[in-house]
Amino acid sequence: MKFLGYRRSNGAVGVRNHVLIFPTTVCASTVAQIISREVAGTVSVTHRHGCGHLGEEKEHMVRTMAGFCRNPNVAGVLLVGLGCELLTPELIADELAKAGQRFETISIQALGGTTHSVAEGKKLAKQLLAEAAAARPEPVDVSELTMGASCGGSDAASGFTANPALGAASDRLVAAGGTVIISEVPEMLGAERALARRAADDEVRNRIWSMISATDASIKSMGVDVRGTDPSPGNIAGGLTTLEEKSLGAILKGGTAPIVQVVRYAEKPAQKGLVIMDGPAHDVACNCGLIAAGAQVIVFTTGRGTPIGSPIAPVIKVSSNSTLYQRMRENIDIDAGTIMDGTESIPSVGEQILTEIINVASGKLTRAEILGHNEFAIPTIMPTM
Repeated sequence: MKFLGYRRSNGAVGVRNHVLIFPTTVCASTVAQIISREVAGTVSVTHRHGCGHLGEEKEHMVRTMAGFCRNPNVAGVLLVGLGCELLTPELIADELAKAGQRFETISIQALGGTTHSVAEGKKLAKQLLAEAAAARPEPVDVSELTMGASCGGSDAASGFTANPALGAASDRLVAAGGTVIISEVPEMLGAERALARRAADDEVRNRIWSMISATDASIKSMGVDVRGTDPSPGNIAGGLTTLEEKSLGAILKGGTAPIVQVVRYAEKPAQKGLVIMDGPAHDVACNCGLIAAGAQVIVFTTGRGTPIGSPIAPVIKVSSNSTLYQRMRENIDIDAGTIMDGTESIPSVGEQILTEIINVASGKLTRAEILGHNEFAIPTIMPTM
């Protein structure tokens, strides 16, 4: 199997050819947005981070920002900083340079304010766009593809339609030499044994146990038992009854392949195959971490419906039931409710999802891309000073 991808100078392959205008601190977000708005063809993000991060939190932010900016879907990035923040453009740029990513930087304070910074940023953005325009898609083996699998707004059908169908597609992609990353660790509580049995070795098995146990302990340290608050009200309205039921359905997105590695949030896997990323269940933050870890495509299953997308990676939506598909057809790419209707099987919808992944990787726009959804969020792991 092959798709049409953009081969970068560092050997990575993108499925999109974006120029990203990225603020390294919240104080630079408006300038970054103005530059992107005035230079057609670029994309940008907004976030509330960049200042007051210490220790592990600072490393977490740098890893995520740098990982997002060096995703193969980004041909070039303009880093926009203020000048007095902790997470300066230079700090992120050092990581991009190590990865061979094309970038430019500007500092609002050094350039004398908003107007001068926008003018300089527009000039650099146009230069990056011209370079990106020279890239041409070429046939690439599917083994170069990394897919992030996530879910949100699950319902009672998710565990026997959309999620196992995505799992079937995941198995096919892994068998072809590709990589699949699953996350949402709070939605693995109650499914620890099922995941541990699939570990490729003892090290991975121990990492699975420690990761899920740490998440459970962290939640309880706040005086909350997630088993009493999850499923969410939307999940309950959709027919889910317990966290264990939700978790056992959620992990089906990863199919049946052995789990070869457990990585930190936004950490790029060192191995191909099925990987678990230690990340939150928050839909947008989860997707951001998967993309920062190198996923060029996200497949997102839902039973209640969600419109979210990403500025740089296509997000394919799969509905667990046909009622949702008909109600939110402008947001959903594939209807797995046909499994419940009896008109299709899990393997046939899995094949449909895999075909859609290849088509989207080759340039087909997802519903989220067409509608302009570009949500972005980084989870905090420590207080900001």
